[in-house]
Amino acid sequence: MKEQIILAAERHFAERGLGGASLRQISAAAGNGNNTAVQYHFGSKEGLVQAIFEYRLRALNERRCALVAERRPDDLRSWVECHVVPVLEQGEREGSHYLSFVAKLQQHGRRDVLERLGPELLAPTRLFRERVGALLADVPEPLRGHRIAHAMAFSVQAGAEREQSRARDEPVLPFAVHLGDLVDGLVGFLRAPVSEVTVSALETTGPLGLALPVHP
Repeated sequence: MKEQIILAAERHFAERGLGGASLRQISAAAGNGNNTAVQYHFGSKEGLVQAIFEYRLRALNERRCALVAERRPDDLRSWVECHVVPVLEQGEREGSHYLSFVAKLQQHGRRDVLERLGPELLAPTRLFRERVGALLADVPEPLRGHRIAHAMAFSVQAGAEREQSRARDEPVLPFAVHLGDLVDGLVGFLRAPVSEVTVSALETTGPLGLALPVHP
């Protein structure tokens, strides 16, 4: 029953956002006539959101770690592929609304949901940021962290759009083409030289507190 509730919540949150889906609706969609089932298993809507991340991220992170062990990435493209391939593969799974769910959280700036996750679930993302950051030493901070976060957020958005198109039986590019083209774009964005205009603007800006987007 817990898995049914998680999957129903993922779909409802993906379609309506956190504010547009009630626990009563989710419980009914999961086939449970007991309207208190969600509270019993997850405590609150925030607990349910955390459960969705825990449900998806364990398998997604296992795939990331397997790719890193297999490919031993040592350049920018390899690291991007190891991190993004599992994300896009998730969007190919029948019945998954995970990327659309994360994209909806991005739209509403809900970074707080990630702060409640255990450090082990966020470890692959931290490793990715560290390794990619080291390969982008010529991009000054805070632009470097900003680029990495937005590149990964864009991968989620692109995957979510494809996920939704597939659900509507709309034509999409073959997966290998979609993946290759997206990685090409992400690597180009990350590697792009910082212009003098941007450097000048950065030098005249005070301390920056960046609200970086949510990504898995």
